[in-house]
Amino acid sequence: SLYAASKKANELMAHSYSHLLRLPTTGLRFFTVYGPWGRPDMALFIFTKAILAGAPIDVFNDGNMQRDFTYIDDIIEGVVRVMQQPARANAEWSSAAPDPASSNAPFRIHNIGGNSPV
Repeated sequence: SLYAASKKANELMAHSYSHLLRLPTTGLRFFTVYGPWGRPDMALFIFTKAILAGAPIDVFNDGNMQRDFTYIDDIIEGVVRVMQQPARANAEWSSAAPDPASSNAPFRIHNIGGNSPV
């Protein structure tokens, strides 16, 4: 999707700046954040309202689709923890035999609230 492509493009641009400028960069991915002051048009609130009213819930994709929901307080805790441990360059990184799991570019992505690895 265009939305997903824009997110990936943003991460690639951040990684490029991180590598070229040795600029510590950390990307955070949030998944369907909910909590007080949440948008009433979100699925979580629509489902809850229907359940409490005894109304049927619209289910798509034969009910096989899964969604990750993250409570706002968990997002805040995750952001604070990431800020407490900034990205750092890996001193053992070698451009002769680069390890894709590490880099001399101080760059990280955290998947906050999702159960899928990045």
